[in-house]
Amino acid sequence: MQSLNVALGDRAYPIHIGAGLLERAELILPHLPAPAVAIVSNTTVAPLYMDRLAEPLEAAGVKVTRIVLPDGESYKTLDTLNQVFDALLRARCERKTTLIALGGGVIGDLTGFAAATYLRGVPFIQVPTTLLSQVDSSVGGKTGVNHALGKNMIGAFYQPRLVLADTATLDTLPDIELSAGMAEVIKYGLIRDLPFLEWLEANVDVLMQREPAALAEAILRSCRNKADVVAEDEHETGVRALLNLGHTFGHAIETAAGYGNWLHGHAVAAGTLLAAETSAGLGWIGAADVDRIERLFVHAGLPVRSPAYGADRYLELMAQDKKVEAGRIRFILLRALGSAVVSAEVPTDLLRRVLTGRLIAA
Repeated sequence: MQSLNVALGDRAYPIHIGAGLLERAELILPHLPAPAVAIVSNTTVAPLYMDRLAEPLEAAGVKVTRIVLPDGESYKTLDTLNQVFDALLRARCERKTTLIALGGGVIGDLTGFAAATYLRGVPFIQVPTTLLSQVDSSVGGKTGVNHALGKNMIGAFYQPRLVLADTATLDTLPDIELSAGMAEVIKYGLIRDLPFLEWLEANVDVLMQREPAALAEAILRSCRNKADVVAEDEHETGVRALLNLGHTFGHAIETAAGYGNWLHGHAVAAGTLLAAETSAGLGWIGAADVDRIERLFVHAGLPVRSPAYGADRYLELMAQDKKVEAGRIRFILLRALGSAVVSAEVPTDLLRRVLTGRLIAA
């Protein structure tokens, strides 16, 4: 097991990474204010891992409430959130009951938002089971649900007390989900860690073959980058926005396609190429840099073209992005490989050219 810390003063918390951590109740028990938890999972993950997490806790004297939700991005809604509240209230869960998110990004975001709002705030723990959630969404306290008009538009910043990333859960992860997670891994190299980007280029093949040591290294380095940024800017007033490389375009893809029809990581990958093309159009990076990014994404099994919903539709959806300020879309772009910036100075005609040039049939 390898561990690191998210340095947030008296709300600091550890991230533990390694194989076989689900059964290690001793890692969880110190973070419980009372011997009571509610584990929230979904119909895909719960049959695989619910008992492996719950039974050691029960053996240690912890009361466990099991909550199983339908699986998929289309269920990341206020209606599903109410299902969590219904279950918590029926089980008479109290303010010292800790919610544990067991699953991918959807479960993590939903459970975190439930924890932030149930009884005006209860503790929660992240136990991510996908590569994407282990390297990104489980760390940093972003929680929420989608709205028909935009992704993640309803939520709260609410930090977990612990992140437990059991790499053995990746053994049952479908290949398409593994590739989706790689989009967020590569993101860290592109925005702030050129040596990591170069390491990924050298190791992408073994990562896609699920070599355990390589995966553990990629997760550790990703989490270290995320933890450093969150510690500096918890509420995304500055540098944390850089973690959204590709997301302004990517969220527009997800919304236009209908939630769940494009995996988040795939939409981020296609969106990152749009951001790279935009950066090249501004003269900040060269065509060779864009090609280098595209090659890495292709090797990771990621899409590099976006569905053809039309430039007008993309611009309409991006105008509803959370990073819009004073009516202007703020993009995360690349000044160089390993160096990202936030910019609202992107001409609309450039955006239209970039979108038109990288669209494929939806």
